[in-house]
Amino acid sequence: MQPPPPATNGPVIAGYFTNWSIYARNYNVIDVAASAHKLTHILYAFANLQEDGTVVLGDVWADKDKHFPPEQTINHQADSWNEQGNNLYGNFKQLYLLKQKHRHLKVTLSIGGWTWSTNFSAVASDPQKRARFIDTAIKHLNDLGLDGLDIDWEYPKDDKDAFFYVHLLYELRIALDRYQQRLQQTDQPRLLLTVAVPCGPSHYRTLRLQQMEPYVDLFYLMAYDFAGSWDSKTGHQSALYGGSLNGHQAVSDYLAAGIPPHKIVMGLPLYGRAFSNTSGPDASFQGLPEGSWEQGMFDYKALPKPGATENHDWQRLASWSYDPQAREFVTYDTPEIVRGKCDYIRKASLGGAMFWELSADQAHDHPRSLLNCVYDAFNHHLDTMPNHLSYPESQYDNVKRGMA
Repeated sequence: MQPPPPATNGPVIAGYFTNWSIYARNYNVIDVAASAHKLTHILYAFANLQEDGTVVLGDVWADKDKHFPPEQTINHQADSWNEQGNNLYGNFKQLYLLKQKHRHLKVTLSIGGWTWSTNFSAVASDPQKRARFIDTAIKHLNDLGLDGLDIDWEYPKDDKDAFFYVHLLYELRIALDRYQQRLQQTDQPRLLLTVAVPCGPSHYRTLRLQQMEPYVDLFYLMAYDFAGSWDSKTGHQSALYGGSLNGHQAVSDYLAAGIPPHKIVMGLPLYGRAFSNTSGPDASFQGLPEGSWEQGMFDYKALPKPGATENHDWQRLASWSYDPQAREFVTYDTPEIVRGKCDYIRKASLGGAMFWELSADQAHDHPRSLLNCVYDAFNHHLDTMPNHLSYPESQYDNVKRGMA
């Protein structure tokens, strides 16, 4: 049997869109629109996984119910309260409209994440729960007008988990292909099955990567959070080289495990991790500053903070800011470091770059926007595989008729 064609035909630029960003962050799908041509994949975070294997939306109101005013919609038309039938609204309606405008932009639903991975182990190891997972996940894809599913299991803890993870991916891959066959859409690009995967050796050496590979289109490497409040000293949270954890070591090990380079997408943080009462990198610290939304975490667009100086370590390909008055150290990626990482991605023939998460970047027209930086570094040459727009079996009338 012939292996399926690659899921991409050029560099990936993927970004996570979080459903909670529409609240305090005031970041909506319309805010993605200005730079949507620079993205190839939007990963929608997150769907929750229940004990019985049912995949449920994380925030039903934000995801599919909210009615946006005209200034917050892709087509500049207010979501109607008087439309006939059962219709989709919320973020997913706006994402569908965005897909219509940018036919290379694929939207996938991310299931799990740090908070909602608790039930993966029990679900993956039980055939009935696995079947419910697959049925409900594909129903979301079909109803919401999506291009694939992203599994974000943090993390399989032992070989038993790793074994059943392969089972889950295998059965999900078959089910996605069958769904496409049933709709007679096999002439269109294959529906995507991707995974968010760790860069810590203790986590990824647990995975059966070689066995996962045939069923997975893209491996999104979470190449950040290498340092944080859990450490005894400050450190670089996303260094490419050096230290006990770094991006290059992870990439090398994934390649050695048999993952083709074009399937490896390197994660880039759009945030900084901060430490208080310290003298800089690799030094002791005491406590964490308040942060943008949670303690010790700053949006990239808030950095460097006033009074802080930006620094670069070109050997490790790491950057940070330090304020000697406040004695505050923040580890994050600057445009210069991101350009260096893009150079690495190109030279290693990797699949591309992924951002966590889009609301924290500078505005689309800002000279320090990291999304712009990656787009320019890839010479504006991106994956152009077309997205899917036909969902004749969706429960939502407006999705069924293509929002016409």
